[in-house]
Amino acid sequence: MKSGTALIAEINATPVEAGDAVFWWLGQLGYVVKTATAIIYFDPYLTPRPDRLVAPLLHPEEVSNANLVLGTHNHSDHIDRPAWPRIAAVSPNARFIVPRAVAAQAAQMNLDPTRVIGLDAEAEWQASGTQVTAIAAAHEFFDRDEVTGYPYLGYLVRSGGVTIYHSGDTLRYEGLETRLRQQPLDLVFLPINGRDARRLRAGIIGNMTYQEAADLAGGVRPRLTVPGHYDMFARNGENPALFADYMRVKYPGLHFWIGPHGTAVRLLSYSWPR
Repeated sequence: MKSGTALIAEINATPVEAGDAVFWWLGQLGYVVKTATAIIYFDPYLTPRPDRLVAPLLHPEEVSNANLVLGTHNHSDHIDRPAWPRIAAVSPNARFIVPRAVAAQAAQMNLDPTRVIGLDAEAEWQASGTQVTAIAAAHEFFDRDEVTGYPYLGYLVRSGGVTIYHSGDTLRYEGLETRLRQQPLDLVFLPINGRDARRLRAGIIGNMTYQEAADLAGGVRPRLTVPGHYDMFARNGENPALFADYMRVKYPGLHFWIGPHGTAVRLLSYSWPR
């Protein structure tokens, strides 16, 4: 496992050709993905907290290589408000994509509003060979506002000849699988921590269970599925071995990855599922 400047150096030095991608898990639902055309940070959670089970792999000031930073919703482990202005300072060309309601708060986040792109579901942004399409997410609920739109998003990213889906925090809701099957998916990141009355009573909003995440993967059949959001907090975790066992039994032809933080994983190591 690499962290700090060693991790940044590895990301920068890793070659990626068109049609390939390499990713590194930062913990929770945070990933760095390098394609042939961009280095993309999905939900990077870099602020220390005493209840974190996984320490930040990077200091924000070390993130000097970001082209895009995507935040799925306004919870601190997904849009890390203390970290983002510090990333912006050392990655001066980075753009920050967030739900539209969050973009309106760019000045409060000490971000240059011209660098912040606010999207609602099905809205698109593209530049320099990368296209981002927002997908509605149901973080137990949609909570859609008539003015600002959906507060929880996933992102469908086409970059360097690969298509990536990062779901953000969501349930497997009616219509999601149909939407995702409109194009072949190479790489899919899904939460598996689930939900229950105990967590909801404590204000912990839930996500897909490991079975629901596996069944979504089984429906859309990406080249590689990566479960996350099970490792960071003791009160909101899950055993990834349960996901792995369910996938092996129910979808034996599908590839998935479960592994350590800060380790390079290359997409071309995995063939399309049978």
